[in-house]
Amino acid sequence: MTPQHLSEVYRDYIACLNAQDWMNLGRFVHDDIRHNGRQLGLSGYRAMLENDFHQIPDLSFNIQLLISDPPYVSSRLLFDCTPKGEFLGLKIDGKRVSFAENVIYEFREDKIVQVWSVIDKPAIEAQLRG
Repeated sequence: MTPQHLSEVYRDYIACLNAQDWMNLGRFVHDDIRHNGRQLGLSGYRAMLENDFHQIPDLSFNIQLLISDPPYVSSRLLFDCTPKGEFLGLKIDGKRVSFAENVIYEFREDKIVQVWSVIDKPAIEAQLRG
């Protein structure tokens, strides 16, 4: 697995998310995926993502930074969206917010087996105050 190949797989995964192509999610996500230490499995991970799109109808994953060092990918994703109600415990109620997510993925056989994610919640809080 080369860095270039893994970067391409990751970009295809992001395209799958943005298309909400849930039938093909298993091409990119391992059956035993873990997210921030929790064992979700493919069905739980899919449910988490579907819920994200339900809460944020205009959700779009935008890669700002991508570093590939097999078997890991590190990415900074940017979001500019309007969550419908509550998001990350914050009452958003349709206000447009912009924030970043810093995430590291571990791949095995071209599929994501682990995800470590941190969302910049203080950036959202600052926008809600201002």
